Amino acid sequence: MTRKYYLAGVALIAAVTAATLLAYPHLPSMIPMHWDAHGHVNGWGPKWSMFVIDPGVMAGILLLFSVLPWLSPRQFEVDTFRSTYLYIMVVMLAMMAYVHALILAASLSWMVDVSRAVIGGVSLLIALMGNVLGKVRRNFFIGVRTPWTIANEHVWNATHRFAAKTFFAGGLAGLAFAIVGAPFWLPLAAILTGALVPAVYSLILYKQLERRGEL
Repeated sequence: MTRKYYLAGVALIAAVTAATLLAYPHLPSMIPMHWDAHGHVNGWGPKWSMFVIDPGVMAGILLLFSVLPWLSPRQFEVDTFRSTYLYIMVVMLAMMAYVHALILAASLSWMVDVSRAVIGGVSLLIALMGNVLGKVRRNFFIGVRTPWTIANEHVWNATHRFAAKTFFAGGLAGLAFAIVGAPFWLPLAAILTGALVPAVYSLILYKQLERRGEL
């Protein structure tokens, strides 16, 4: 059951590596690596780094996700939501592959608004993660990990049900803002709001339970 997620991850890494190999002879010696909020390049790097930045990091993430279940302490096992855990891994790898494709396109002088494309991609990532956050059980590696969610399982579960809605809404709003070309701060604000509100919610809920003596 879980093998398909790892195969998808390996396929993404292979696709990124193959695309880089195909484009490599046509890349300039120095390629754009970073853009500001206005879409202007403000960071450059040697073209060989394209093999390290994404394929290498993606392989590291795949390895890390395979090791974390073994590292999980008792009562915080990842196995209780393994398919959701691996789904999040694949979504993260897909996002990295997408960004890699944007860098290759910009390096080949294609007309791409990289900043807007990246913020749109990140927004979609947040929405896709929000779609499954309600299934994430208490652990030390992924999710809304605040002192209050880690301390109490009820707070964790309630916070993640709430976060599923805010992440999904914030991600979709950020994606819509990116598509219509809104100022950079608008999609960023949508993403941050969707991600940070659940942290505040976890504190409020924990304190409510504490006052009622239900902890």
